[in-house]
Amino acid sequence: MNSIEVKNLKRIYRATTGVIRRTTKEIVAVDDVSFEIKEGELFGLLGPNGAGKTTTVKVLATLLIPDAGEVRVKGLDIVKDANEIRKHIGFIFGGERGLYWRLSAIDNLRYFASLYHVDPEISKKRIPYLLDMVGLNGRGDERVQGYSRGMKQRLHVARTLLHDPDILFLDEPTIGLDPVGAREFREVIRNLQSEKKTILLTTHYMFEADSLCGRVAVIDKGLIVALDTPSALKKHVSDLSVVEVETFGVAEEVVEKIRNLPFVDALSVKDQDQRQLLLVQTKLGAEAVPDVMAALDGMRVGRVTVREPTLEDAYVRLVGGQV
Repeated sequence: MNSIEVKNLKRIYRATTGVIRRTTKEIVAVDDVSFEIKEGELFGLLGPNGAGKTTTVKVLATLLIPDAGEVRVKGLDIVKDANEIRKHIGFIFGGERGLYWRLSAIDNLRYFASLYHVDPEISKKRIPYLLDMVGLNGRGDERVQGYSRGMKQRLHVARTLLHDPDILFLDEPTIGLDPVGAREFREVIRNLQSEKKTILLTTHYMFEADSLCGRVAVIDKGLIVALDTPSALKKHVSDLSVVEVETFGVAEEVVEKIRNLPFVDALSVKDQDQRQLLLVQTKLGAEAVPDVMAALDGMRVGRVTVREPTLEDAYVRLVGGQV
């Protein structure tokens, strides 16, 4: 049984520009998107900034009305039955907003439980359970302003689960978290899945999608360009190797020079503190290293490695080298 069904979804934003001669420009954020999410599935939605991920999630969460297409959540129409759908869904977003910092975690949850119209006797039992589930047992009486960012994000989860929704939308929930906080939050997501919740996760972290999601859809420029299991998507790059080159202050024209080499399938750049990591996808493997290094002549270079491709490399190929 499908918890979510999306057919030919389209969403357009209209932006007005100019002062004297004002013109209206249409921006297609989501264009003819279709997918289904099974009951109890953890489904990933991946894509670069501006690809349409958050717009899609907001439509599913009844925060935006689609311009075209049919969207059903638990068999209910997203427009006609929005109020009924809201009883069954929860929306968790990245960042620290949405909590009252001068209140304790317990007082925050009591307040939001009243907004969700949760019976006080039920919330009295449910709040300790939720704090324990998200790893905040024993910290509920502390003011939220003293929480770390990761703890605040886990409290967001507890708040969203107060009315025990069947479906959760997690929009880049680990963004900005330190590695320990992100790891702990991923464990919370796994706990949610063990409770048979249906989860839609958007993320920029490919290893996160690889380890958590049963299936992932890659969206680019408002279109679904791939939809499959992480292992199946990796087959898109099974014919490639990845040359990783650590550089210090590489110029954009040098990056473009490497990108235009005839044996380069795709290239992406990762910023790491004062360094950049060039990820060159090529069928040549180690044989490509001399030409890549020649293009970097005069640049300060660190380690150079050749490895097998990952889900992130498949993603880079699918979206044309964007990160």
